[in-house]
Amino acid sequence: MKRNSGLQKRWLRNTLSILFAIVLLCVIALSIMVADYYYSSMEAGMEAKARTSTSFFDNYVRQSYNEYYQSCAKFAQSFDSKDQMELQFVNTNNRIVASSYGVYSGMAGVTSDIREAIETKAIASYTGTNPATGERIMAVSSPLIYTNGEVIGVLRYVTSLRRADRQIMLFSLCAALVGLIVLLVVYVSGRYFVKSILVPVQELTATAKRISAGSYGVQIPRKSDDEIGELTDTINEMSEKISRAEKMQSEFVSSVSHELRTPLTAISGWSETLLSAGAGVDSAEARRGLSIIQREAARLTDMVEELLEFTRIQDGRFTLNVVPCDLRTEFEDTVFMYGSRLRQEGIVLDYLENDDDIPEIPCDPARMKQVFLNILDNAAKHGGEGGRITAEICRENADGQDSVVIRIRDFGPGIPEEELPLVKKKFYKGASKARGSGIGLAVCEEIVTMHNGVLDIANAEGGGAVVTIRLPIAEQ
Repeated sequence: MKRNSGLQKRWLRNTLSILFAIVLLCVIALSIMVADYYYSSMEAGMEAKARTSTSFFDNYVRQSYNEYYQSCAKFAQSFDSKDQMELQFVNTNNRIVASSYGVYSGMAGVTSDIREAIETKAIASYTGTNPATGERIMAVSSPLIYTNGEVIGVLRYVTSLRRADRQIMLFSLCAALVGLIVLLVVYVSGRYFVKSILVPVQELTATAKRISAGSYGVQIPRKSDDEIGELTDTINEMSEKISRAEKMQSEFVSSVSHELRTPLTAISGWSETLLSAGAGVDSAEARRGLSIIQREAARLTDMVEELLEFTRIQDGRFTLNVVPCDLRTEFEDTVFMYGSRLRQEGIVLDYLENDDDIPEIPCDPARMKQVFLNILDNAAKHGGEGGRITAEICRENADGQDSVVIRIRDFGPGIPEEELPLVKKKFYKGASKARGSGIGLAVCEEIVTMHNGVLDIANAEGGGAVVTIRLPIAEQ
């Protein structure tokens, strides 16, 4: 749970924090843009109104000062937008001489727009705080120029920004609310998404712990077709393979125990018989017992040799003594030697001769003879009921590779299709009741592979199994 909590915290920190920063920046940027739009629109409207009013009022500027001030008061009184803004007439001394809020004489809140309009004789604007009241205002001043070119005052529009600021604030709050809703939606959907990953990961973790604790073969139901589903399939496949390997190893231990017990029992029993007073050394029973002891001792020796070879492969001590070798001669010697032994068991070993030119190849003769003997022995054990085994060595060229090919075929029942991919695995014996440790073919494949060759086992057409060995011929 701590790990899952860490994943959630990491997601919150890496995703939501970035998204929060983006939303905050968007809200601030939108608020600034809306405020600028509001203020620009208000300023443009007030400037247009000031320009129009100034043009209209130019007719009164040609009067005397007293008449001018009276005209200012009348114009201010007739101003029809009093609920939105204030119209002021301000003289050059910053005094208000007329206002749409009433005729009075007093100081105007001196802001930059008044001074700028008087100095530049052009419309000027101001957005900020009213020095007199502290209220946020927007003011636009347009100069009133007398006939002699003298600026005698400014026509000034002033409006409070309270309503605009409220609208901007309301928009900002709405934008912030939308941003929070987006964050909430992302958070909820993200939590759901993270949970959809964490829950399967928890199940996978729990199952992996069960497998590591010894529950080999346990399977996890696949619930999705995404990467989690692929990981589920991988763990299921791993669990199945570990279970199969564990089963094969258990069967191997059981098989070896049985294989060792049988000859040891025979050796022990016949030893007691020979040591008994009733058995003479020259008796037929004694000779039979010695023959059994010799045969079973040889079988034990073979099994021990296989186990030793297997341990050498496992710890990397398995080596080759490579020399140029006439492989045809080595193979024929092995076939003829083993053929006489098979005849005693009622099995015919046919050597299929040919005239192929097979050059010497670099290999370890002793190891290759070990491979030939092992494969012939397997053919006799598993396919001997067919009564016949064929062996041949030839030269073939496949896919541009010149190779020496050895084939050994039996005419027994063959190998079940589901067992074909497994027969070369260590400890695997399958459904066969034949004696053996189940590591002979694994050792053979290791030897062939170390010679850069390939060992293949398949069912032959017409019945039986065929073992094919391909060894590359080095280019001269």
